[in-house]
Amino acid sequence: MITETLSSPGIESRHFMIRAFLKWGALAALVGMSLYLILALYAQREFVFAMLFLVLTASAVMVFFNRKLYAHRYIFPAIAGMGLFVIFPLMYTIGIGFTNYSASNLLSFGQVQENLLSRTYQSEAVRYDYELYKTNAGYIVHLKGKHQNLTSAPMDLEAGETTAPVLPLSGQPRGEALGIRDIIQLRELLAKVTLITEDGRELSQASLRSFAAIHPQFSQHDNGSLTDNQSGTTYFPDHETGFYRSADGETLSPGWTVNIGWDNYLKVVSDPTIRGPFFQIFVWTLSFAVATVIFTLALGLLLANLLQWDQIRGKGFYRTMLILPYAVPAFISILVFKGLFNQNFGEINLVLEGLFGLRPDWFSDPALARTMILIVNTWLGYPYMMLLCMGLLQAIPKDLYEASAMDGAGPVSNLFNITLPLIIKPLMPLLIASFAFNFNNFVLIALLTGGAPDIIGASTPAGTTDLLVSYTYRIAFQDSGQNFGLAAAIATAIFLVVGALSLVNLKLSKIKV
Repeated sequence: MITETLSSPGIESRHFMIRAFLKWGALAALVGMSLYLILALYAQREFVFAMLFLVLTASAVMVFFNRKLYAHRYIFPAIAGMGLFVIFPLMYTIGIGFTNYSASNLLSFGQVQENLLSRTYQSEAVRYDYELYKTNAGYIVHLKGKHQNLTSAPMDLEAGETTAPVLPLSGQPRGEALGIRDIIQLRELLAKVTLITEDGRELSQASLRSFAAIHPQFSQHDNGSLTDNQSGTTYFPDHETGFYRSADGETLSPGWTVNIGWDNYLKVVSDPTIRGPFFQIFVWTLSFAVATVIFTLALGLLLANLLQWDQIRGKGFYRTMLILPYAVPAFISILVFKGLFNQNFGEINLVLEGLFGLRPDWFSDPALARTMILIVNTWLGYPYMMLLCMGLLQAIPKDLYEASAMDGAGPVSNLFNITLPLIIKPLMPLLIASFAFNFNNFVLIALLTGGAPDIIGASTPAGTTDLLVSYTYRIAFQDSGQNFGLAAAIATAIFLVVGALSLVNLKLSKIKV
């Protein structure tokens, strides 16, 4: 009886309606939130991001509401995430590389116009000394001019009243005259006060002791040009450079973002002050990545072979101690090494001076700085290679080494004739990954040397120990101009170089892509 009641059509229909309501309600809420985000981005003039979320929302609705695309809804979150966090940033960076986007060219043309037209200046010709009086009705500003005195209506400054008319007054206003100490205490409220004369002029506080007339800094003409009302200079919009420019070449800041084509990419090749440091940093980056892979592999393989030696006791202890550098966070190890290599107080220089009378300039000499970086990175990377090699060595049959020993071969011969040929192929993808990681090893450079010592003659911030990634970061965020467009162009070049080198390595290792 109970079973029949629970399985009745009415209850099943009710459950179906509840599930449908929850499903469609949740989807409607998500779509509503997405639309609100899109409208908010559009209102903030972030058109690219608004379009991105509009495309993602539309595609999500299409996938989840279309029965023909039912199978795609399970893979859609992964595709959307890849588009949002990988493809879009990459395309956005490439797009910025074709613009003059920088600290001085952040805004759009309309925003630049609004900024310039909102500027004002205070006239020195219309300037009054003033006294501030306190009355029961509020504060009164008494302006003292050469030909006449003006007095404002009482204002309640604490209540936010900041506008009042001023009228001629022959005598002194009523109330208590305040001293300079009281005026200083009220300076923030007085800075917001606007006094309006009979002829419509607006006066604002120019200093602690004077008020002056306010005038617009620029006047706009029908052809889009702006005239500076103070100097009389006319500025015309230059959409090639993204600045308002006068006839004699003077520019107004801020500028706006414009498309400059391949200029940023050509600068890397044509400008000697950029081309020289860029190629020097590129060669060092490539050398650093290759040398790091070789050194870490050599040290890791050597230690892995020693730990496989049957005559060594306490292998577990040695294995644990050798893996410790991999367990300690990299930034802690880097900062420790930075102290150890300190030129004046570091323990390494103290030992070298005590033994050999040497005190190397690790952070000032380019060659020594690069050597120090390779030493530190080898220490950080060898445990990973050691773990990989230990696992691969376990897979090599011991019969091969026994047969080699019967033929009189030694450890070096076994290394190059048996061990390396058998482990290098499975190691190759991991070596390529290690190369790609070290090609963009930003943390090591940023914490250890900061790119120093600097390259002399470079027009952009560039150091002899900079990798391409740290060089790009310094151009984007540490340069006085913060040239995001040039940094984006270099970042695009880094992506192409790393991608090309990875493909070449994959082809050389005969791994199908």
